[in-house]
Amino acid sequence: MCGFLRYLFKKKRYIEETDAMKKFLIVGLGNIGAQYHNTRHNIGFKILDHFASLEDLNFETQKLGDIATYKLKGRTFIFLKPSTFMNLSGKAVLYWLQKENIPLENLLIVTDDLNLPFGNIRLKTKGSDGGHNGLKDIQDKLNTTKYNRFRFGISDAFSTGRQVDYVLGDWTNDENSKLKERLDLSCDLIKSFALSGVNNTMNTFNGK
Repeated sequence: MCGFLRYLFKKKRYIEETDAMKKFLIVGLGNIGAQYHNTRHNIGFKILDHFASLEDLNFETQKLGDIATYKLKGRTFIFLKPSTFMNLSGKAVLYWLQKENIPLENLLIVTDDLNLPFGNIRLKTKGSDGGHNGLKDIQDKLNTTKYNRFRFGISDAFSTGRQVDYVLGDWTNDENSKLKERLDLSCDLIKSFALSGVNNTMNTFNGK
């Protein structure tokens, strides 16, 4: 009987581990509040909102953020828009990773990047925070720089001393006209991340 119980325990543990590997936490970084809705710094929120509109998903306010769940080909995507404001994003990320028992390699942070031209996308598996306070807090809370991040270029078209105004400024009319295609591509990248793996996704999408 003890042997049978050990078998059941191992089987249960295997099922739990297998299920965990099929769950993905997709975190869009941004600031809450209507005044930030269409700002460059909120591209993480914007990409997740676009995904939700395409797939008819609804976000619900839960602990430390708004959550939406999506299932595709045996994978479960948990989308998170932290309500902690950008600079304290790590608290929400760590909480939902632990709550949903999601392995670190299945985490994807979606964020803006001043060092990339407008609309360029780049997926990386590790790296520094690059001066981004949201990424810095995530790094501090996770105690590692080895986590997947999807960077969306917002360019650095600002004059000296105007960086804060620029990232917290609204998209221009020209940028807005080009965003739809870039948002569609971003959603395709997120699906590929879960279905095809990070390496294949980097090879397919980086530089587009």
